[in-house]
Amino acid sequence: MKKAIITGGGTGLGKELGKLLSKEYHIVLLGRTKQKLEEAAIEIKQEGGDVSYAVLDVRSPLEIEQVCSTELLQNDIELLIHNAGVGYFGPLTEANDEDLETMFETNVLGPIRLTKAILPHLEKGNSTILNIISTAGLKGKKNESLYVASKFALRGFGESLQKEYEESGLRVVNAYMGGMDTPFWDGSDHISNRSRLRSPREVAEIIVEQYPSKDEIVIESKKAT
Repeated sequence: MKKAIITGGGTGLGKELGKLLSKEYHIVLLGRTKQKLEEAAIEIKQEGGDVSYAVLDVRSPLEIEQVCSTELLQNDIELLIHNAGVGYFGPLTEANDEDLETMFETNVLGPIRLTKAILPHLEKGNSTILNIISTAGLKGKKNESLYVASKFALRGFGESLQKEYEESGLRVVNAYMGGMDTPFWDGSDHISNRSRLRSPREVAEIIVEQYPSKDEIVIESKKAT
């Protein structure tokens, strides 16, 4: 069975994508927390899916190299989903270098390094790279300057790969969604009313339906009622 690799696969959108895609793929979940990966894997198995997982912090070039050298990420890879992401919000004057570095290492450098490591396998057949970017990759937003900058960078990376591989069997899809009601917002007051946001399941269903035929997916947040 072909494999679908999902970073940030232990919670939220990554876990829901894993559940839905397990109908046609062997799911490989990657994430920083073993317990969350185990819990997500159990849920996927309960729905009849095949799943494996590996602990990986995409900020670490060494961990990417180590995981990609294992058999788990060596063969039959048809779908690579860059879902792991972090965000820190507020005025630029209140941002610090640690926040900046963490966002770019997670949101940009991790996807680039992991893509490069897995490309030899993706180039072998009809494969897809799916970048989960957020609508922050489409337009600037107040108190999100550094987060937006990281998402614009991932957008540019994806669009450039689309050009680079447009004559091949490798597709690159950029997905832009508004905020979702996930643990991403825990500890942040940037979103005052999370109940108006789409659920991870709802967003996952839209992405799974559209990615086979579209190179760009835009999913706005629900509006407050």
